[in-house]
Amino acid sequence: MADEASNSLAASLEGTDLSNLYSVIDKHNVHGLNLVVPEDAKAIIKPWAERDDTENYAESNVDDQLIIHIPFHERVRIRSILLKLGRGESTPRHLRIYANYPNIIDFADAEQTKAQLGISLLEGETGVVEYPLRSAAFASVHSLSLFFNEAVGEEQSRIYYLGFRGDMRSTKKEVASELTVPAPHANDAPISSKAANRAAQQPTAR
Repeated sequence: MADEASNSLAASLEGTDLSNLYSVIDKHNVHGLNLVVPEDAKAIIKPWAERDDTENYAESNVDDQLIIHIPFHERVRIRSILLKLGRGESTPRHLRIYANYPNIIDFADAEQTKAQLGISLLEGETGVVEYPLRSAAFASVHSLSLFFNEAVGEEQSRIYYLGFRGDMRSTKKEVASELTVPAPHANDAPISSKAANRAAQQPTAR
């Protein structure tokens, strides 16, 4: 049942507006730990149109554990994570997500720090799968650290695509600002100002 639900979800993502946060990822500063090629952490941050590309991927090095650190140019609300993983023995089965911990620099730090969320990843998927993040911990995020492990073959994990769905916090502020229109009329003046004007206009007793 889980595989069927995942397949239908992956299919429903085709051709839709995902509120994709690709444009606000600070790709230059994306980095990974325990990768065969460290720069490959950037290679899996792709535009949605390139999600099915399998030539560029990140692969773990000495074992099946790897960490991808993703900073954003501005604070964002993360609603879901989008993943296309390696198949067969290279599929990681577990993901731990750390929000706003830019100092997670090695696996010892990750093991000692409580993750905001742990996700069991689906196996056997050929396309992108969306994993919802409903925790309030992802309402205002400036960076994420993703710890993948427990590969099926217990030796190597592979990731082809990594993306996020959500919205930018600055966009909400701009919309709210546009909806606030200052009223030029006297009737909209503060009550204290109206009271002061009335007092000034009343005759003084002699």
